[in-house]
Amino acid sequence: EEQLVESGGGMVRPGGSLRLSCAASGFTFTTYHMTWLRQAPGKGPEWVSTIDSRGEKSVYADSVKGRFAISRDNARNTLYLQMNNLKLEDTALYYCSRGGRNTLAMRETWGRGTQVTGSE
Repeated sequence: EEQLVESGGGMVRPGGSLRLSCAASGFTFTTYHMTWLRQAPGKGPEWVSTIDSRGEKSVYADSVKGRFAISRDNARNTLYLQMNNLKLEDTALYYCSRGGRNTLAMRETWGRGTQVTGSE
């Protein structure tokens, strides 16, 4: 059974940092692009970042470019999102998904999410 389990969320003050993890199992992790998505309260889901299967290329939404860094450890079947200089508007439920940016419309490819809350 395919499974994605996100962790590492929490409450953080503006300017702070968090590192999210996504543990993958049940599929061949090394053959898939992987993506981070997020959904803020009362809003639709938003694409954040995608990394290729080898971890060599990554792309970012303009809203997080220069602050967030996506990475992966294929030996551990784990995806990461390093979040720096967090802003209140980064508050959202963060999901990892199996695949590229098009997984924004494919809820079945997402994990259950981890909550990131910005707080003064």
